[in-house]
Amino acid sequence: MAVIFLYCDYQAEKEQSVVNMIGSLVRQAALRAQRIPSEIKKAFEESKKGGDGLQLPEMVKLFIKVIGSIELVYLCVDAVDEVLPENRLEFFRALRQIIQESPNIRLFLTGRLHIRPELDRNLTKTAYAIQIVVDQGDITKYLSKKMDDDHDQYPGLMTDDLRKFIVETILGKASEM
Repeated sequence: MAVIFLYCDYQAEKEQSVVNMIGSLVRQAALRAQRIPSEIKKAFEESKKGGDGLQLPEMVKLFIKVIGSIELVYLCVDAVDEVLPENRLEFFRALRQIIQESPNIRLFLTGRLHIRPELDRNLTKTAYAIQIVVDQGDITKYLSKKMDDDHDQYPGLMTDDLRKFIVETILGKASEM
């Protein structure tokens, strides 16, 4: 069994190309496979010799090939809503191909609610969705602890009004997710 993952971050534009993301999965799967198929070694050696490197279709095929030797693969993609909008469709299509051609893979995605219709359109409508609700009490406790720690280190910098403003603003943003 293998657990492989991607953490998506909109600020990591270069790393967030679909080829790089699938390439990261290939690397992780290869490290967990019992053996690395010779096609993988050959493809990477060829790409190093020159040219534009591996393209997405080849990278997806390599990933499918590598995970074929693993009994069960859990693929976790965290913050899928942060995949750059211009890359999302291509990324979802790559994931769909991987799911269709790899019966041994289980996909787990996290993201904000606004991404759900896009996932339904491009991946599958049969997936389970679990909505996680923000616990505002937990956030308030966490923020209070952090602000208390800062107050202990830098007394006098935080007023009650500023403290209240910070908590209300962050709670408001958290409830939008």
